Amino acid sequence: MKKVTPNSLVAPNHSTVDKTKPSKATEQLVSIPLRNHSRPEPVSHFFAVVPDIDTESMLCHASETLASLSVMATDLARELEGPRRHVILAIQQLSALGELLVNRALDTLEPPRGPSDVPSNCRR
Repeated sequence: MKKVTPNSLVAPNHSTVDKTKPSKATEQLVSIPLRNHSRPEPVSHFFAVVPDIDTESMLCHASETLASLSVMATDLARELEGPRRHVILAIQQLSALGELLVNRALDTLEPPRGPSDVPSNCRR
């Protein structure tokens, strides 16, 4: 059986290639703007955290967000079967774990002394 080979490419004559001028492809690659790490990206104000917010408030909101995620994932898992349900339940377990970690961080931040000491914006 005869082996068919594609037309071989002829090597360019290196003596006529101008090495002082970059090729068009090289110019295009070099002209791609690179990320400037000295200038920060513009801030998106769609989702932003107030700069001077206290740690306790951030942890309270994080705990409430994770609790909501856990409830939504549990509700969705009831509607699914098979592997998709297992994925959603894994997400639910990870959100519950995150909520436990945030709550523990809140407890170590300042241990609660009584129901009156819990901030009104963070009722667990």
